[in-house]
Amino acid sequence: MFLYTENFEEQKAKAMESLRRALEEDKVDHDIIPLLEKLNALESYFTTSSCSGRISVMEMPHFGDKLNSVWLGKWHREVSVEEVLEAVRKHKSGQLWFLVRSPILHVSARTMEDAVRLLNLAIGLGFKYSNIKSVSHKKLLVEIRSTERMDVPLGENGELWVDEEYIERIVKIANDQLRRFKGKLKKLEENLDRLGQRKP
Repeated sequence: MFLYTENFEEQKAKAMESLRRALEEDKVDHDIIPLLEKLNALESYFTTSSCSGRISVMEMPHFGDKLNSVWLGKWHREVSVEEVLEAVRKHKSGQLWFLVRSPILHVSARTMEDAVRLLNLAIGLGFKYSNIKSVSHKKLLVEIRSTERMDVPLGENGELWVDEEYIERIVKIANDQLRRFKGKLKKLEENLDRLGQRKP
């Protein structure tokens, strides 16, 4: 017998209300909305959080200190060299980092069978870091993640360690990675219908 989530419909209703408020407040990445709508329309799944992936410039007291970090620039799309340089020029103290983060979705599933089917679909479409993050009667949570990532130190305490030519090179690589994972998101959206085809 497959493990199933208790009160799934109640949990889904609450999650959909939270998503509705987030959409009204423009707190959802625009390019991932069609995927969320399609996924949440499936009877055995609902999303609890999502990010469509981003390129960013961040100032942090020391690496890993997210609580006290400051975004100097953040984009969920391809970025220009000038946009990155403009963000870099804001740097004053702490460490300066150029970062790429791939998409991440957290999806609740009704049963373990549903969770495994979504996980296998995601991995097959290139989301190689996907996993089942939580397993219990209260929650079956699938985390969908890809492999694209960059963590590049650019300077510290107002001093820039690299020149503009180097920044141009890493921006090109970052945009290449972004196009790659945005393509994976589109493929996932296009293949979600496969989850609705249950075996007899």
